[in-house]
Amino acid sequence: MQTKNFKIGQNFKELTEHRTTVLPIACYRTTIRQNLNGYIPMHWHEEFQFVVIMKGQAIFQIQEEKVKLDVGDGIFINSGCLHLAKDDNHSQCEYICLNVSPSFVLSQELFRTYVYPYIEATNLSYIILSARESWAKNILDAILEIDRLIDQSPALYEIDITMQLTHIWRSLVVSGFKLEYKEADMLKNHRMKQMLHWIHNHFAEKIILEDIARAGQLSRSECCRYFKRFLKKTPMNYLMEYRIQKSLILLQQPEYNITDVAYQIGFNSTSYFIGQFRKSMNMTPLAYKKQKKITYYT
Repeated sequence: MQTKNFKIGQNFKELTEHRTTVLPIACYRTTIRQNLNGYIPMHWHEEFQFVVIMKGQAIFQIQEEKVKLDVGDGIFINSGCLHLAKDDNHSQCEYICLNVSPSFVLSQELFRTYVYPYIEATNLSYIILSARESWAKNILDAILEIDRLIDQSPALYEIDITMQLTHIWRSLVVSGFKLEYKEADMLKNHRMKQMLHWIHNHFAEKIILEDIARAGQLSRSECCRYFKRFLKKTPMNYLMEYRIQKSLILLQQPEYNITDVAYQIGFNSTSYFIGQFRKSMNMTPLAYKKQKKITYYT
């Protein structure tokens, strides 16, 4: 399943429902550049995410850190962690993504002892899965097997999937990662989500830096440090990028012209919107609109 229109809610929580017909999981292949934005934008979800790179290279950013993944590599992204993914060097990166509800990984009796501590750990936003490590190779193989089981749906495949999930989590536990719990890190993550939530709700309005800082209960300078740490950009640059992302959806609607779109996403000047759009997308909004119209009718 290729998620081309990546849906994110008001607090940047992904809205895609991660489940098969009967199980609270989703396993699908995605090509990063086929996404509406050309990349997977910053988001979070309650599900654990496991990724295996099948083609090309990807850059994943999880919380404050960036990692590069090559073919055969994988990554575990913890529940509730902000993350994004971009194709590295136009490699047409394709990966298998397994999202699974934490409560489904192990039985209810084992959840509190073996799963919940990993969700709460502040030093475990992600784990690189390298096939060179036997415990990680076990996880990567199990992800591929779950992908096969969902695709082919043989007899009793649901039971086989639950067995593979248990195998995945056991391999993660025996890897020996030491878990840490720092209240300050939890607070940072919460404040960052608050600021993203506020931008998402108010992007179409006139916004100044103080507004964003206030949403995170921070000073202007601390707000800038948070965005630099988490997103490697300033709050206002992030706001600009988000507005351009929102414009991509509106530009595909035939009832909106360029000026309509500009004002709906928070610009008070059509020419300024055109300039910023060209800077971000390497084309004008009109060219993008015409391109999408041709795509729909050919």
